[in-house]
Amino acid sequence: MTRVAQVMAGAALGGAELFFERLCLALHDAGEEVLPVIRRNPARAERLAAGGLAPVELGFGNRLDLCTRPRLRAALRDFAPRVVVSWMNRASRFAPRGDWTLVGRLGGYYDLRYYRGCEHLIGNTRGIVAWLRAQGWAESRTHYLPNFVADFAGTPKATDLPPRRPLLLGLGRLHTDKGFDLAIRALARLPGAHLAIAGEGPERAALAALAVREGVAGRVHFLGWRDDAGALLKAADLFVCSSRIEPLGNMVIEAWSAGCPLVAFDAAGPAELVRDGRDGLVVRLEDTAALADAIAGLLGDRARAQALAAAGRARFAAEFAAAPVIARWRDFLATVG
Repeated sequence: MTRVAQVMAGAALGGAELFFERLCLALHDAGEEVLPVIRRNPARAERLAAGGLAPVELGFGNRLDLCTRPRLRAALRDFAPRVVVSWMNRASRFAPRGDWTLVGRLGGYYDLRYYRGCEHLIGNTRGIVAWLRAQGWAESRTHYLPNFVADFAGTPKATDLPPRRPLLLGLGRLHTDKGFDLAIRALARLPGAHLAIAGEGPERAALAALAVREGVAGRVHFLGWRDDAGALLKAADLFVCSSRIEPLGNMVIEAWSAGCPLVAFDAAGPAELVRDGRDGLVVRLEDTAALADAIAGLLGDRARAQALAAAGRARFAAEFAAAPVIARWRDFLATVG
């Protein structure tokens, strides 16, 4: 058993923030002593408390915030962890050194100045870990620990999706990084197909206007923010990961979990995760014609689509389900703590 403090100063919504919650709760359920320290967020605190944890909420403000660092240090001294894990830049800027091993956890190619006080760094992709080592961090101090997602095998299908088929699904924040504009342009090459997009963000109006210009407004359905990704994936015919920038791609792993066939652009994360032609299809970044062709190919060959989905499901069970990932985290914590 390892006493570990997990420090997250992220946003209310986001893939890293949701994984932080899952990891804290799963480590607690596995028998570790876990202290979550979070940026003030009553909903997150309530979810963590419902799982048996006692989160500490702090301000984690800008550089004029003179209160968070001493309060964080006091909370850590009271808890006396063997390991402190700081998630992303803001938490790492505030995290103090002390009688514990300080570990930075990165989900992207971040500014490493924030991690100078860390003794170890975690990357959630092998590509990030290779990049850390290329920046001069020793192999003994850099570690690959993947994310896990929920097991959607028994999840009922969502019943409120558009009934028209075939139905493509996109998941994520409505931001240019996620490339939903590229998915909409590909849809224009796929007569009869419909695209449901689950997410919110600053690009919503621009995406709706693009759908009108591309002549597909009646076939693009904006679902808003959803927290039932498994049900959506179970109901879709195909998941489309159209991201321009995607260091990992939790959505790819979620599609595997749900047994949903997928097509992705070769952004860093999906290119590392997906074995093209074996558990999904990968096409050249921003090539909307190639994306449309790959989608059409799978929609026209259900047997191949189902074979890819089955292989993805096997990848999920072996590498990205809770049990194997939590086992890796516990081994890591015991080793560095």
